[in-house]
Amino acid sequence: MIAESQFNTMTPQQYLDWEATQDIKYAFVDGVVFAMTGGTIPHNLIAGNLFALLKAHLRGEGCRVFFADVKVEISKNGPYHYPDVMVSCDSRDQNAIKLIRYPCLIVEVLSPSTAAFDRSDKFSHYRRLSTLQEYVLIDAEQMSVDRYRRLANRHWDLQTYIAGESLDLASVSWQESLDLLYEDVQLGVEESDSV
Repeated sequence: MIAESQFNTMTPQQYLDWEATQDIKYAFVDGVVFAMTGGTIPHNLIAGNLFALLKAHLRGEGCRVFFADVKVEISKNGPYHYPDVMVSCDSRDQNAIKLIRYPCLIVEVLSPSTAAFDRSDKFSHYRRLSTLQEYVLIDAEQMSVDRYRRLANRHWDLQTYIAGESLDLASVSWQESLDLLYEDVQLGVEESDSV
């Protein structure tokens, strides 16, 4: 999730230096930083479920799976984003400490406040990554997943998955039921005011 920016513009290096001293994460787009805000419990569960499933599947394969707190660099000039889940199988990322540059898979769990940005501008940024093979958008309010797969340099195929189907991720040779992705997630339930 992203909050409004309340900062002056920065260079990419100023952003990287400054953010390293902050207590919270900030995205960086066109010289502007945006505070990353917390998500919902369904958002957290879905991202955590996918991370755990991918981590187990890719163990020993030379790939690294990242969850929420790792930023991706689109170019040296930015933007910089924090995907909910990301996988890199590229040897150039194997010793990375601060950010990932060569992901093959990026996943965002949608929230009402960020869905439009995740589907448009953020996807436009991610498409600039030559190693990215799949971009996945997971709905946190209903069992629905959109998977974009790169067919050619500028051509992407969209496949939508719904309840009862299995998500297929060719970039990491993985296929699993949406039921596991949404395990323990309460869909369509309004949170009560009582504690």
